[in-house]
Amino acid sequence: MKQATRQIEIATRGKGLYEFTAEVERWVAGLGAAQGLLTVFCRHTSASLVIQENADPDVRADMGDFFERLVPADVRLYRHTAEGPDDMTSHIRSALTQTSLAIPVHGGSLALGTWQGAYLFEHRAAPHRRSVVLHLLYD
Repeated sequence: MKQATRQIEIATRGKGLYEFTAEVERWVAGLGAAQGLLTVFCRHTSASLVIQENADPDVRADMGDFFERLVPADVRLYRHTAEGPDDMTSHIRSALTQTSLAIPVHGGSLALGTWQGAYLFEHRAAPHRRSVVLHLLYD
């Protein structure tokens, strides 16, 4: 059993879902991993990770709209507002999603479904550079 790690940076333009599947696929293929388990970890408390449909962009828009309704950006609702009106909402949205993913590697590729992709879910309105750590255990 071997293991490898890599840190990637994902530039965001504000709230939304940013797919990074292709970058991870290239890294896994470059290692020659036939089978294994990939852990993907987001190093932030105001962004998260999701596996979501990557065919229809309306899915990403609907996800963003849903979270806007679910966790409204109303500073009267929260104590933690020192970092801006969207900071506490970002922490809540991150807690409702995931900060890590486990993705099997099978036949040298991520074992994602036909329409699945790995996304960073940016919850802040301002652009950020987000750090994501990849850890692969493989044969």
